[in-house]
Amino acid sequence: MLKAKKESSEDYMEAILMLEMAMYGSVRSKDIANTLNVSRPSVCIALRKLRERGLVSVCDEGFIELTPSGRELAESVYDRHQILSKYLMSLGVDEHTAQEDACRIEHIISEKSIDRIRLYMGEKE
Repeated sequence: MLKAKKESSEDYMEAILMLEMAMYGSVRSKDIANTLNVSRPSVCIALRKLRERGLVSVCDEGFIELTPSGRELAESVYDRHQILSKYLMSLGVDEHTAQEDACRIEHIISEKSIDRIRLYMGEKE
């Protein structure tokens, strides 16, 4: 149960970061719902929990922003996703499958393993 909650919150954080990059910071709950293919009430519940943890803030206009600690977490998840998908594609996995698998693996892989993959891929000195 704890892993499912962690995975879900990390997916929301990564989605907010990716939307922020694509939309220049103007992220709304409907954008998150569309990206993650979830209902808007589900997004509201998740955002409430993320706000309680100090990971996001919502301004009066309804825009969602990552807090400094939220940005750090989101960037970490996004980085793991990127290195894992590149690694899988380097092994011959098609991009779609590599992206989907990376999304699942990014939540459970250890920092030690991701560091070794990063080193192997020449992403780290």
